[in-house]
Amino acid sequence: MISQTAEYALRAMVYLADRQGMPRTNAQIAEATEIPPGYLAKVMQSLSRANLVISQRGLNGGFTLAKEAGQTTILEVVRVVDPPLRYPECPLKIAHHGKNLCPLHRRLDDAAAMVEQAFGDTTLAELLEVPRQRKPLCRFPCLPDGAT
Repeated sequence: MISQTAEYALRAMVYLADRQGMPRTNAQIAEATEIPPGYLAKVMQSLSRANLVISQRGLNGGFTLAKEAGQTTILEVVRVVDPPLRYPECPLKIAHHGKNLCPLHRRLDDAAAMVEQAFGDTTLAELLEVPRQRKPLCRFPCLPDGAT
């Protein structure tokens, strides 16, 4: 459904959202999200260029979200690293099809539109709205430091 890069970007963003403004280094994010550090560095650079995260240098530096988790959608994150594939015209470049998609490509484009809609309607904050007692598939949301 989404690329590995998009999943990594989402994992990193959800982790930062859960840390509520506490700067986290690339190494800390990589360890918590199980993303290879070298790959994560490239993802974070893309997110920084898109102004979704802020990078702070120095002793207490690291990455934080550029805006509140409730103001950032999944679609914004995914578009930065791997925009969803849509079919505005025949992907086979058949001249007489033009913008009139065949039934297969129409269905694929309709499905992509529904995914875009769902991603655009979902914020990072919503992804954190799970009961702490329930064990998620990923390690999110994180418990506060020192808590078990």
